[in-house]
Formats: sequence, C-alpha cells, structure tokens
Amino acid sequence: MRRWGLSRPSMANQLNHSEIRQRPAEYGQHPAESGAQHAARGQLAAARLAIEPVLRAAIDSLADPMDRMAGYHFGWCDADGVPTTGAQGKALRPALTFAAAVACGGSIESATHAAAAVELLHNFSLIHDDVMDEDPFRHGRPTVWRVWGETNATLLGDALQALALGVLSDGVPEPVTAEAVIRLARATVTLCRGQYEDCAFAERSSVSVEEYLTMAAGKTGALLGCACALGALCAGADHRVVSAMHTFGCELGLVFQLVDDAIDIWGDPAVTGKPAHSDLIQRKQSFPVVSALASDTGPGREFARIYHARQPMTAQRAARAALLIEEAGGRAHTLGRAAAALESALGALPPEVAAADLTALAHLVAYRDK
Repeated sequence: MRRWGLSRPSMANQLNHSEIRQRPAEYGQHPAESGAQHAARGQLAAARLAIEPVLRAAIDSLADPMDRMAGYHFGWCDADGVPTTGAQGKALRPALTFAAAVACGGSIESATHAAAAVELLHNFSLIHDDVMDEDPFRHGRPTVWRVWGETNATLLGDALQALALGVLSDGVPEPVTAEAVIRLARATVTLCRGQYEDCAFAERSSVSVEEYLTMAAGKTGALLGCACALGALCAGADHRVVSAMHTFGCELGLVFQLVDDAIDIWGDPAVTGKPAHSDLIQRKQSFPVVSALASDTGPGREFARIYHARQPMTAQRAARAALLIEEAGGRAHTLGRAAAALESALGALPPEVAAADLTALAHLVAYRDK
C-alpha cells in the first residue's frame, strides 16, 4: 500500500521520444527554438503533470499550516490557502528522471515516485536557500520565510526533505529501494556541503576556479546526477549504466550552474525577471567573477578594485564591473567551461541507451536565457 503519494497512469504518450536530428547552434548563442528544444520543453510540462498528484498527496499528509505553506511555495494556493495558478518551477530534475528511465527501457510510471522525490528534495534546498540568502521573492511572490518567518520556513524545508525519502522508499521498484534511498541521502549530504561552501565564499576575498567547480558539483551537480541515476535504477539498468547516468547528470549540473552565472550578469532582466547584474550587486563569487579575478589582466585588476572596494555596488558600478569581467575573459571562460561540461555530459551517455530525450534536455539547459 502506498502511503506517501498516489500513482499516476503512464505519461509516456505525452513525452516526445523522437530522434534528435538538429545540431545545436554554437555554444553561447540563444538561437530560435529548434524542434528538439520545443520537445524538451514538452518534457518539462509533462513531468510537472506526472508528479503533481504524488506531490499533492505527500504534502496533504502535513498538518496545517505546513501543508498550506508548501502549497503556497509550489504555487498551488495563496497564503490563506485559496487555490491559485501561480508560476511553478521548471521541473528539470523530474524530467531528467523520466528521460533516464525511458532511455534505459523503463516506463514513466515506474519512475514517478522517484521523480517526485527529487523535486521535493530540490524544493527543500530552495526554501533553505531563500532563508540563507534573504531572498524576498520567488516566482514573483514573497518567499515562504517572508510570509511565515525564518523558523517556520526552515522547518518546512526539513519536512520536504523527509517527505522526499518517504515518497521514494514507498514508490520505487522494491528491488532497488535501498540503493535509491541511499543515493538520495548521499546527494542531500553533498548538496548541503556545496551550499555551505557557496555561503563560505561570501566571506572570502578570493576563491580559486577549482574551489568554485567543486562547490558547483555539490550544490547543483549532485541532485541532477541523482535524478538521472534514480531513473536508470527504476528502469532496472545495470550498475554500469546507472553510474554513467549519474555522471551525465553531474556534468549537466555544472552546465546549469555556469549558464546560470552568465545569465545573472549578462541576462536580459525582461526575460530573467531579475535585476540587471544581480550577482555583481550582491558581490557573489560566481564563476565569471572568480575567472576575472584570477586572470591577472589589466581589466581583471581594475575589476578587483571595484569589487573589493568599500563603496556600495551601485547599478552604474555593476555595469562597469560586468564590462571589465568580459574584457578580462570571464564571460568567454564561463561559456567555454560550460561547453566542455556539456560535451562531457553527452559523452558519458552509454551508446546502447535511447538518449534523445536526455540530449534534448541537455541542450535546453545549455542554451536557455533564463
């Protein structure tokens, strides 16, 4: 008997598993959306629909007001519990779980609880991130901690982490339950370590490129790797293939973080919904910043003087800083490293798996603009 979430009929007919024939545009550009990218967006939408009944059933098990807080965070209701149709997350991680399962010959239904579990764990990290970073808004609404306070938001994040393990253990195929739970628990530990390192960077004047990549592998790569490995496990794949799927996800996590870093500095605010140069205004040690500071170039040294000055980082100073980072090679280094990680991710996919959906999702991650 399932205790944490209801199963949902297979969504396989809603996902596009056609072979990808288009070559992606050159890395760093944002071309008009290809058929493969459009199909990948369809995977995200279908994944969100597939896991929602399991998510709702799990969250309904929480006592009030925790269930209402969670529903508000997921965009299902307002702070008073009145149903809404607010903006929701991308559902990238559950889409990767489903795509990995299909790639290994499994079904969407067999991976639904695993996909829901990784989404619950991802949202545990988002709620805690909002508290730690004092972010006031998410998806255009006040964050949970702004509405219910830091303590209650932290407790909700803890509850979502516990629900993730419960949903996973209750819904994955029994022969792989133990390994699946262990993988999710290990990913949680690695994610927390990466988040700790990211927070610690804020107190340091310099961070090496290698330190940054280690942090990103934990903060972002660990859960994407786990999502893909869980999909393969649910499909009954052997350990070699499961390990390869994990590697694919970890490398794709690095792509995701590096592209995020570039978007936060050079993205169009009208598209991203974030203020221009948001990372620079907060003086975050993102990859372009770390690269520019380590460049030992004239623009890099001028950028360091601006970045380490006591004066507030005004919009004008941030715009100048963004230009100096680019002149110091920070933008090119970031996009180049992301391109290398994308190549590593795709190269990790075993030749015998049906990798079209995974490849489409990888390209969507690499060429997105928000």
